[in-house]
Amino acid sequence: MEGIEHRTLNVNGINMHVAEKGSGPVVLFLHGFPELWYTWRHQIVAFADLGYRAVAPDLRGYGDTDAPADITSYTYFHVVGDLVALIESLGVESVFLVAHDWGAMIGWYLCLFRPDLVKTYVCLGVPFRPRHPKMKPIPTMRAFLGDDYYMCRFQMSQDTAECLAPTLGLPLYSGSHTNSSMEPGMEDEIAKYGSEAVLKKILTDRKPGPPCLPKENPFGISPDAKLPLWLSEDDIKYYSTKYDQKGFTGGLNYYRALDLNWELTAPWTGVKVKVPVKFVVGDLDMMYTTPGMKEYMHGGGFKKDVPMLEDVVVLEGAAHFINQERAQETNSHIHDFIKKF
Repeated sequence: MEGIEHRTLNVNGINMHVAEKGSGPVVLFLHGFPELWYTWRHQIVAFADLGYRAVAPDLRGYGDTDAPADITSYTYFHVVGDLVALIESLGVESVFLVAHDWGAMIGWYLCLFRPDLVKTYVCLGVPFRPRHPKMKPIPTMRAFLGDDYYMCRFQMSQDTAECLAPTLGLPLYSGSHTNSSMEPGMEDEIAKYGSEAVLKKILTDRKPGPPCLPKENPFGISPDAKLPLWLSEDDIKYYSTKYDQKGFTGGLNYYRALDLNWELTAPWTGVKVKVPVKFVVGDLDMMYTTPGMKEYMHGGGFKKDVPMLEDVVVLEGAAHFINQERAQETNSHIHDFIKKF
Protein backbone atom coordinates (compact mmCIF):
# COMPACT_ATOMS: atom_id res chain seq x y z
CA MET A 1 0.00 0.00 0.00
CA GLU A 2 3.02 2.27 0.42
CA GLY A 3 3.22 5.07 -2.12
CA ILE A 4 -0.44 5.00 -3.19
CA GLU A 5 -1.58 8.60 -3.63
CA HIS A 6 -5.11 9.82 -3.00
CA ARG A 7 -6.83 12.84 -4.47
CA THR A 8 -10.28 14.18 -5.22
CA LEU A 9 -11.26 15.20 -8.74
CA ASN A 10 -14.37 17.04 -9.90
CA VAL A 11 -15.84 14.96 -12.73
CA ASN A 12 -19.25 15.10 -14.35
CA GLY A 13 -20.64 17.27 -11.56
CA ILE A 14 -19.48 15.11 -8.64
CA ASN A 15 -16.37 14.89 -6.49
CA MET A 16 -14.60 11.58 -7.10
CA HIS A 17 -11.95 10.04 -4.87
CA VAL A 18 -9.12 8.37 -6.80
CA ALA A 19 -6.25 6.19 -5.61
CA GLU A 20 -3.25 5.89 -7.92
CA LYS A 21 0.38 4.90 -8.16
CA GLY A 22 3.05 4.76 -10.84
CA SER A 23 3.70 6.38 -14.19
CA GLY A 24 3.26 5.20 -17.74
CA PRO A 25 0.20 3.92 -19.64
CA VAL A 26 -2.95 4.13 -17.52
CA VAL A 27 -4.64 1.00 -16.23
CA LEU A 28 -8.06 1.98 -14.93
CA PHE A 29 -9.55 -0.35 -12.30
CA LEU A 30 -13.30 -0.35 -11.56
CA HIS A 31 -14.60 -1.98 -8.38
CA GLY A 32 -17.95 -3.64 -7.69
CA PHE A 33 -20.36 -4.13 -4.79
CA PRO A 34 -19.78 -4.00 -1.88
CA GLU A 35 -16.27 -2.81 -2.50
CA LEU A 36 -14.16 0.33 -2.91
CA TRP A 37 -10.96 1.35 -4.66
CA TYR A 38 -9.36 -0.78 -1.93
CA THR A 39 -10.34 -4.01 -3.69
CA TRP A 40 -7.52 -3.24 -6.16
CA ARG A 41 -4.80 -2.69 -3.53
CA HIS A 42 -2.73 -5.64 -4.82
CA GLN A 43 -3.14 -4.62 -8.47
CA ILE A 44 -2.26 -0.96 -7.89
CA VAL A 45 1.10 -1.83 -6.37
CA ALA A 46 1.88 -4.61 -8.86
CA PHE A 47 1.11 -2.61 -12.01
CA ALA A 48 2.94 0.47 -10.77
CA ASP A 49 5.98 -1.79 -10.37
CA LEU A 50 5.43 -3.08 -13.93
CA GLY A 51 5.66 0.44 -15.38
CA TYR A 52 2.00 1.47 -15.52
CA ARG A 53 0.00 4.24 -13.93
CA ALA A 54 -2.60 2.34 -11.90
CA VAL A 55 -5.76 4.34 -11.19
CA ALA A 56 -8.67 3.10 -9.03
CA PRO A 57 -11.58 5.42 -8.22
CA ASP A 58 -14.36 5.02 -5.70
CA LEU A 59 -17.33 4.95 -8.09
CA ARG A 60 -20.21 7.34 -7.44
CA GLY A 61 -22.10 6.34 -4.31
CA TYR A 62 -19.08 4.67 -2.71
CA GLY A 63 -16.37 5.53 -0.22
CA ASP A 64 -15.06 9.07 -0.44
CA THR A 65 -16.84 9.86 -3.73
CA ASP A 66 -20.11 11.80 -3.75
CA ALA A 67 -23.32 9.80 -3.41
CA PRO A 68 -26.30 11.51 -5.07
CA ALA A 69 -29.53 10.61 -3.28
CA ASP A 70 -31.75 9.89 -6.27
CA ILE A 71 -31.82 6.39 -7.79
CA THR A 72 -32.04 7.97 -11.23
CA SER A 73 -28.52 9.36 -10.74
CA TYR A 74 -27.06 5.85 -11.03
CA THR A 75 -27.75 4.97 -14.65
CA TYR A 76 -25.09 3.67 -17.02
CA PHE A 77 -25.00 7.13 -18.57
CA HIS A 78 -24.18 8.84 -15.28
CA VAL A 79 -21.45 6.41 -14.24
CA VAL A 80 -19.91 6.11 -17.72
CA GLY A 81 -20.05 9.92 -17.87
CA ASP A 82 -18.00 10.00 -14.66
CA LEU A 83 -15.40 7.74 -16.24
CA VAL A 84 -15.20 9.68 -19.47
CA ALA A 85 -14.50 12.83 -17.47
CA LEU A 86 -12.02 10.96 -15.27
CA ILE A 87 -10.06 9.68 -18.28
CA GLU A 88 -9.95 13.18 -19.72
CA SER A 89 -8.69 14.55 -16.40
CA LEU A 90 -5.87 12.00 -16.43
CA GLY A 91 -4.55 13.60 -19.61
CA VAL A 92 -4.63 10.44 -21.74
CA GLU A 93 -6.53 9.49 -24.89
CA SER A 94 -7.35 5.93 -23.82
CA VAL A 95 -6.79 3.41 -21.02
CA PHE A 96 -6.33 -0.26 -20.35
CA LEU A 97 -9.56 -1.14 -18.57
CA VAL A 98 -9.87 -3.75 -15.80
CA ALA A 99 -13.13 -4.20 -13.92
CA HIS A 100 -14.97 -6.55 -11.59
CA ASP A 101 -18.60 -7.17 -10.55
CA TRP A 102 -20.67 -3.96 -10.94
CA GLY A 103 -17.54 -2.26 -12.20
CA ALA A 104 -17.52 -4.92 -14.93
CA MET A 105 -21.08 -3.99 -15.91
CA ILE A 106 -20.08 -0.33 -16.12
CA GLY A 107 -16.97 -1.38 -18.03
CA TRP A 108 -19.05 -3.08 -20.72
CA TYR A 109 -21.06 0.10 -21.21
CA LEU A 110 -17.95 2.27 -21.32
CA CYS A 111 -16.76 -0.03 -24.13
CA LEU A 112 -20.17 0.12 -25.79
CA PHE A 113 -20.61 3.90 -25.59
CA ARG A 114 -16.98 5.04 -25.98
CA PRO A 115 -14.78 2.30 -27.48
CA ASP A 116 -12.32 5.01 -28.53
CA LEU A 117 -11.33 5.42 -24.87
CA VAL A 118 -10.54 1.74 -24.22
CA LYS A 119 -7.41 0.04 -25.55
CA THR A 120 -8.30 -3.35 -24.07
CA TYR A 121 -10.72 -4.65 -21.48
CA VAL A 122 -9.93 -7.37 -18.94
CA CYS A 123 -13.26 -8.24 -17.37
CA LEU A 124 -13.49 -10.21 -14.13
CA GLY A 125 -16.56 -12.23 -13.26
CA VAL A 126 -19.48 -10.58 -15.08
CA PRO A 127 -19.88 -11.14 -18.83
CA PHE A 128 -21.61 -8.74 -21.19
CA ARG A 129 -25.38 -9.04 -21.02
CA PRO A 130 -27.04 -7.91 -24.23
CA ARG A 131 -30.26 -6.01 -23.79
CA HIS A 132 -33.34 -8.16 -24.30
CA PRO A 133 -35.79 -6.12 -26.41
CA LYS A 134 -38.89 -7.31 -24.53
CA MET A 135 -37.87 -8.39 -21.03
CA LYS A 136 -37.03 -5.97 -18.23
CA PRO A 137 -34.25 -7.24 -15.96
CA ILE A 138 -35.89 -7.27 -12.53
CA PRO A 139 -39.24 -8.85 -13.47
CA THR A 140 -37.31 -11.42 -15.51
CA MET A 141 -34.99 -12.27 -12.60
CA ARG A 142 -37.96 -12.44 -10.26
CA ALA A 143 -39.73 -14.88 -12.57
CA PHE A 144 -36.74 -17.17 -13.13
CA LEU A 145 -34.79 -16.86 -9.87
CA GLY A 146 -37.43 -15.94 -7.30
CA ASP A 147 -38.18 -13.07 -4.96
CA ASP A 148 -35.21 -13.93 -2.72
CA TYR A 149 -32.65 -13.52 -5.51
CA TYR A 150 -30.32 -10.85 -4.21
CA MET A 151 -30.87 -8.34 -7.03
CA CYS A 152 -34.64 -8.57 -6.42
CA ARG A 153 -34.22 -8.17 -2.68
CA PHE A 154 -32.01 -5.11 -3.20
CA GLN A 155 -34.87 -3.28 -4.93
CA MET A 156 -36.69 -2.44 -1.70
CA SER A 157 -35.42 0.73 -0.08
CA GLN A 158 -36.90 2.21 3.07
CA ASP A 159 -38.14 5.15 1.00
CA THR A 160 -39.99 2.69 -1.25
CA ALA A 161 -41.48 0.96 1.78
CA GLU A 162 -42.67 4.28 3.18
CA CYS A 163 -44.33 5.15 -0.14
CA LEU A 164 -45.96 1.74 -0.60
CA ALA A 165 -47.25 1.22 2.93
CA PRO A 166 -50.17 3.68 2.86
CA THR A 167 -50.98 2.83 -0.76
CA LEU A 168 -51.31 -0.86 0.08
CA GLY A 169 -53.02 -0.20 3.41
CA LEU A 170 -50.12 -1.79 5.29
CA PRO A 171 -48.41 -0.69 8.50
CA LEU A 172 -45.01 0.91 8.03
CA TYR A 173 -42.16 -1.38 8.99
CA SER A 174 -39.96 -0.48 11.91
CA GLY A 175 -37.51 -2.51 13.91
CA SER A 176 -40.08 -2.86 16.70
CA HIS A 177 -42.79 -4.22 14.39
CA THR A 178 -41.24 -7.43 13.14
CA ASN A 179 -44.62 -8.91 12.26
CA SER A 180 -45.47 -6.08 9.88
CA SER A 181 -46.72 -7.11 6.45
CA MET A 182 -44.41 -4.55 4.85
CA GLU A 183 -40.98 -5.81 3.88
CA PRO A 184 -38.23 -3.65 5.39
CA GLY A 185 -35.87 -1.71 3.19
CA MET A 186 -32.55 -3.44 2.47
CA GLU A 187 -30.72 -0.70 4.35
CA ASP A 188 -32.75 -1.59 7.45
CA GLU A 189 -31.87 -5.26 7.13
CA ILE A 190 -28.18 -4.42 6.77
CA ALA A 191 -28.38 -2.17 9.82
CA LYS A 192 -29.63 -5.07 11.96
CA TYR A 193 -26.40 -6.97 11.37
CA GLY A 194 -23.96 -4.08 11.01
CA SER A 195 -21.70 -3.32 8.07
CA GLU A 196 -18.83 -5.49 9.31
CA ALA A 197 -20.93 -8.67 9.52
CA VAL A 198 -22.61 -7.98 6.17
CA LEU A 199 -19.28 -7.39 4.43
CA LYS A 200 -17.81 -10.56 5.90
CA LYS A 201 -20.82 -12.55 4.72
CA ILE A 202 -20.72 -11.23 1.15
CA LEU A 203 -16.96 -11.20 0.66
CA THR A 204 -16.41 -14.71 2.01
CA ASP A 205 -19.44 -16.46 0.48
CA ARG A 206 -18.30 -19.33 -1.75
CA LYS A 207 -21.63 -21.00 -2.39
CA PRO A 208 -22.08 -21.59 -6.14
CA GLY A 209 -25.28 -20.70 -7.93
CA PRO A 210 -27.52 -17.64 -7.89
CA PRO A 211 -27.14 -15.92 -4.49
CA CYS A 212 -30.30 -15.54 -2.48
CA LEU A 213 -31.08 -13.58 0.66
CA PRO A 214 -33.81 -15.38 2.60
CA LYS A 215 -36.17 -13.25 4.62
CA GLU A 216 -34.97 -15.00 7.76
CA ASN A 217 -31.34 -14.35 8.65
CA PRO A 218 -30.12 -13.08 5.24
CA PHE A 219 -26.69 -12.01 6.49
CA GLY A 220 -26.14 -14.52 9.26
CA ILE A 221 -22.59 -15.74 9.69
CA SER A 222 -21.19 -18.14 12.26
CA PRO A 223 -19.50 -16.22 15.11
CA ASP A 224 -16.49 -18.56 14.93
CA ALA A 225 -16.19 -18.41 11.14
CA LYS A 226 -12.63 -17.59 10.15
CA LEU A 227 -11.63 -15.18 7.44
CA PRO A 228 -9.82 -16.65 4.42
CA LEU A 229 -6.09 -16.00 4.11
CA TRP A 230 -6.64 -13.36 1.43
CA LEU A 231 -8.88 -11.20 3.63
CA SER A 232 -7.67 -9.77 6.94
CA GLU A 233 -9.48 -8.15 9.84
CA ASP A 234 -7.74 -4.91 8.84
CA ASP A 235 -9.21 -5.23 5.34
CA ILE A 236 -12.72 -5.72 6.76
CA LYS A 237 -12.16 -2.80 9.09
CA TYR A 238 -11.22 -0.49 6.21
CA TYR A 239 -14.30 -1.46 4.23
CA SER A 240 -16.69 -1.31 7.19
CA THR A 241 -15.41 2.06 8.36
CA LYS A 242 -16.15 3.58 4.95
CA TYR A 243 -19.58 1.94 4.77
CA ASP A 244 -20.40 3.13 8.28
CA GLN A 245 -19.66 6.65 7.06
CA LYS A 246 -21.32 6.47 3.65
CA GLY A 247 -23.95 3.76 4.01
CA PHE A 248 -24.93 1.16 1.42
CA THR A 249 -27.59 3.14 -0.44
CA GLY A 250 -25.28 4.38 -3.21
CA GLY A 251 -24.17 0.86 -4.08
CA LEU A 252 -27.70 -0.53 -3.84
CA ASN A 253 -28.97 2.19 -6.17
CA TYR A 254 -27.03 0.63 -9.07
CA TYR A 255 -29.32 -2.41 -8.74
CA ARG A 256 -32.38 -0.20 -8.34
CA ALA A 257 -31.62 1.55 -11.62
CA LEU A 258 -31.45 -1.69 -13.65
CA ASP A 259 -34.94 -1.41 -15.13
CA LEU A 260 -34.39 2.28 -15.87
CA ASN A 261 -31.17 1.37 -17.67
CA TRP A 262 -33.13 -1.14 -19.74
CA GLU A 263 -35.51 1.63 -20.82
CA LEU A 264 -32.75 4.14 -21.59
CA THR A 265 -30.51 1.79 -23.57
CA ALA A 266 -33.16 0.77 -26.11
CA PRO A 267 -31.20 2.48 -28.94
CA TRP A 268 -28.27 0.12 -28.26
CA THR A 269 -30.29 -3.09 -28.64
CA GLY A 270 -28.21 -5.53 -30.67
CA VAL A 271 -25.06 -3.39 -30.68
CA LYS A 272 -21.89 -5.43 -30.18
CA VAL A 273 -18.90 -4.60 -27.98
CA LYS A 274 -15.92 -3.96 -30.25
CA VAL A 275 -12.79 -3.71 -28.14
CA PRO A 276 -10.23 -6.47 -27.43
CA VAL A 277 -11.46 -8.41 -24.37
CA LYS A 278 -10.15 -11.06 -22.02
CA PHE A 279 -12.57 -12.57 -19.51
CA VAL A 280 -11.47 -14.21 -16.25
CA VAL A 281 -13.80 -15.94 -13.78
CA GLY A 282 -13.61 -18.40 -10.89
CA ASP A 283 -15.27 -21.77 -11.36
CA LEU A 284 -17.18 -21.22 -8.08
CA ASP A 285 -18.26 -17.70 -9.03
CA MET A 286 -21.93 -17.01 -8.35
CA MET A 287 -22.43 -15.59 -11.86
CA TYR A 288 -20.55 -18.37 -13.65
CA THR A 289 -22.61 -21.02 -11.82
CA THR A 290 -25.98 -19.32 -12.45
CA PRO A 291 -28.11 -21.45 -14.81
CA GLY A 292 -27.42 -20.65 -18.46
CA MET A 293 -24.22 -18.65 -17.94
CA LYS A 294 -21.69 -21.38 -18.77
CA GLU A 295 -23.59 -22.18 -21.95
CA TYR A 296 -23.55 -18.49 -22.92
CA MET A 297 -19.85 -18.03 -22.16
CA HIS A 298 -18.60 -21.21 -23.83
CA GLY A 299 -21.30 -21.93 -26.41
CA GLY A 300 -20.69 -19.05 -28.81
CA GLY A 301 -23.18 -16.47 -27.49
CA PHE A 302 -20.57 -14.42 -25.63
CA LYS A 303 -18.24 -14.36 -28.65
CA LYS A 304 -21.13 -13.33 -30.90
CA ASP A 305 -21.96 -10.34 -28.68
CA VAL A 306 -18.28 -9.46 -28.11
CA PRO A 307 -16.59 -10.36 -31.41
CA MET A 308 -13.12 -9.24 -30.23
CA LEU A 309 -13.27 -11.56 -27.19
CA GLU A 310 -9.88 -13.26 -27.26
CA ASP A 311 -9.95 -15.54 -24.24
CA VAL A 312 -12.17 -16.89 -21.45
CA VAL A 313 -10.14 -18.10 -18.47
CA VAL A 314 -11.73 -20.14 -15.68
CA LEU A 315 -9.73 -20.31 -12.43
CA GLU A 316 -10.25 -23.59 -10.62
CA GLY A 317 -11.21 -23.39 -6.96
CA ALA A 318 -11.75 -19.62 -7.07
CA ALA A 319 -14.94 -17.78 -6.15
CA HIS A 320 -16.22 -14.30 -6.99
CA PHE A 321 -13.61 -11.89 -5.62
CA ILE A 322 -10.71 -13.25 -7.63
CA ASN A 323 -8.72 -10.01 -7.76
CA GLN A 324 -8.29 -10.34 -3.99
CA GLU A 325 -8.48 -14.12 -3.52
CA ARG A 326 -6.05 -14.94 -6.33
CA ALA A 327 -4.25 -11.62 -6.70
CA GLN A 328 -0.98 -12.78 -8.28
CA GLU A 329 -2.68 -15.13 -10.72
CA THR A 330 -5.18 -12.44 -11.69
CA ASN A 331 -2.37 -9.91 -12.16
CA SER A 332 -0.55 -12.31 -14.49
CA HIS A 333 -3.65 -12.79 -16.63
CA ILE A 334 -4.19 -9.03 -16.85
CA HIS A 335 -0.57 -8.26 -17.72
CA ASP A 336 -0.22 -11.10 -20.24
CA PHE A 337 -3.11 -9.57 -22.16
CA ILE A 338 -2.48 -5.83 -22.01
CA LYS A 339 1.26 -6.07 -22.77
CA LYS A 340 0.36 -7.24 -26.29
CA PHE A 341 -1.20 -3.86 -27.12
